[in-house]
Amino acid sequence: MNNSKAVELFEKAPASQAVLKNALPAMAAMLMVLIYNLADTFFIGRTHDALQVAAVSLAMPVFLIFMAAGTVFGMGGTSVISRALGQGRTEYAKKVCSFCMWGCVAVGAAMSALFLIFMDEILSLVGASPDTWDYAKSYLTIVSLGGPFVLISNCYSNVVRAEGRSSEAMMGQIIGNLLNVVLDPIMILGFGWNIAGAAIATVIGNVAGALYYILYFVGGKSALSVSIKDFTLKDQVCSGVLAIGVPAALGSLLMSVSQIIINSQMTRYDDMAVAGMGVAMKVVTITGMVCMGLGQGVQPLLGYCVGARLWERFKKALRFSLVFSLALGAALTVVCYLFVGQIVGAFLTDADAYSYAVQFSRILLTTSALFGVFYVLINTLQAMGAAAPALIINLSRQGIIFIPALFILQAAIGITGLVWAQPAADVLSIGLAWVLYARVSRKMMLAKAPRRAGGEREAPACEAKIS
Repeated sequence: MNNSKAVELFEKAPASQAVLKNALPAMAAMLMVLIYNLADTFFIGRTHDALQVAAVSLAMPVFLIFMAAGTVFGMGGTSVISRALGQGRTEYAKKVCSFCMWGCVAVGAAMSALFLIFMDEILSLVGASPDTWDYAKSYLTIVSLGGPFVLISNCYSNVVRAEGRSSEAMMGQIIGNLLNVVLDPIMILGFGWNIAGAAIATVIGNVAGALYYILYFVGGKSALSVSIKDFTLKDQVCSGVLAIGVPAALGSLLMSVSQIIINSQMTRYDDMAVAGMGVAMKVVTITGMVCMGLGQGVQPLLGYCVGARLWERFKKALRFSLVFSLALGAALTVVCYLFVGQIVGAFLTDADAYSYAVQFSRILLTTSALFGVFYVLINTLQAMGAAAPALIINLSRQGIIFIPALFILQAAIGITGLVWAQPAADVLSIGLAWVLYARVSRKMMLAKAPRRAGGEREAPACEAKIS
């Protein structure tokens, strides 16, 4: 198979059409991820046991570390592959794709072993109380067994979009997440397995998603490869992926760390505050996940334009993406704010936990309209191969800015300060992202692109090299 479909979409289709064709399936896929994330909490909430809801809130940031590891290979691989295809380097793109597959297998297996060995230490770190300890341990022990499949599923839901196959990328996520949603009520309520049932459904869903992507590649539908014979660490395959993937994953990793810190601080007040915060973050995730899908969906298009140096098309696509993302974020925020009570009520029946969740949700929603702008900008920098700026932004939003803000605002206004830290970090990080994008794009667009022998375009020096 050749990459003519990518050329047709990335080079010839109107910019707005190309953005929507890539972004809408990615947004739909992230919507399914959102439903899957909500399903565990929803059906566990149907047990009318707020302690189990609190345990899931404690365990989820730890589980997200697996997804962050998948992001290293998924976002890094997508950036490198899309630019390589823009330069006409299909064989190199195959090597990158294979590296991502076998990197996911190795890293996923190692993480699973470490999580199982150090489970008690992890539970102490996240702040599990005597009442939530056994529940959280049951959930994490089961989901840790599926580590490699979590990485593969998360990785290739991004990589497949790099060759213009956004619908196929969406299908893998939908299959895995839909299966999880269907199994949740059966295993949690029908079999009475409670929180363990939620974990088993999660593992089965990720295995199904991973197998879909593997069959997609081995079935010959792709111009890329996951064959071990194409695997290599040479030719800057490994460094090219990690240069973009690590900064991209740091956002997810630091999000997990920050949630762990919040939960550990919340336990000083009340386990019901932990449950309330967990549900509040589910509410704001409705906006965040969909906008994240928009950013991830537009990245391959922008990356291709960078590789092919189609700057006018790049600017048109980015401009449309920013306007669309702002309108989308605002609309979703309004809906969530108007129906926050009903959304929270679907997860919690305990009066104290409900009160905390509504209060915390309204605070977090103050800046959620800007999520789309942030995700488009960060994915734009990743598409441009701007590793250092992407690293700075990801370190800032969930780390350098956010974590100090947690303790400063908590000391100033108490428990709500833990919640206000996120809106404060959002505003500052978006401003920083815009400044860094302006600097990187100006330098890159002014650079001359030398040509290699045979007429192949060479990436300018200010781009992250991919060969």
